[in-house]
Amino acid sequence: MTRPVIIGLTGSIGMGKTTVAAMFEKAGVPVFDADAAVRAMQGPDGELLPAIESAFPGSTGPDGVDRDALGKIVFGDKEKLAKLEAIVHPAVGRKRAAFLDENAQAPIILFDIPLLFEGGGNKAVDVVVVVSAPAQVQRERVLARPGMTEEKFEHILGLQTPDAEKRAGADHIIDTGTSLEETKAQVQAIVEQLRSAMADNG
Repeated sequence: MTRPVIIGLTGSIGMGKTTVAAMFEKAGVPVFDADAAVRAMQGPDGELLPAIESAFPGSTGPDGVDRDALGKIVFGDKEKLAKLEAIVHPAVGRKRAAFLDENAQAPIILFDIPLLFEGGGNKAVDVVVVVSAPAQVQRERVLARPGMTEEKFEHILGLQTPDAEKRAGADHIIDTGTSLEETKAQVQAIVEQLRSAMADNG
C-alpha cells in the first residue's frame, strides 16, 4: 500500500506559517499542527500536566500549564528546556503517528512543525516547505504581538535555525511578503505539482 507524501512545513517566527498551513488545509491536504497538539496536551486536564508539574512544581493549575510561570523557569536554562522537551517531544511524536494512521489514505499530508530543522524532523518528511518573508516584515509582525519585546524576539531567533539556512534546506519556499492571493497561488502550485508527480509515478 502506498503511504501519503509527507510535507514538512516550517518557518521562523512571524513568517506566516499558520496562514500557509490553513491554505494547505483548504486545498484538501490534512494538516497536523504540532503546536496545537502541544497546547491541547498542556491545556485543562491535558495528559502532560502531571509530568510537567512533577518536573517543574508550580507551573500548572486548573487552566493547564501556566505558560508565563513555565517560561520563567525554562527561559535561558538549557538543561531545564531539555527536560521539558523530553516530556513534550515524545508525546507529540505519538500524536503525529496516530494522525498518520488516521490519514493513511490521503495522497498528501502536512506536518506543521515550527522546529523542523532544529529537531532533525526534516529527515523524516518527503518534501520540505519553508515559509519565509523579508526580515523587516518578520520583525514588524512579531513586535506587533501582545507582550512581545525586542529581547524576547532576539532570544527566539537565537533558538531557531536562521531563515537563510532553512531556505537552503527547502524543496519549496513560500514567500509571504506578498499578498494573500499570491501566497495562496504558491500553495496551490505546490499541491498540484505533488499530485501530478504522484500521478506520473502511480
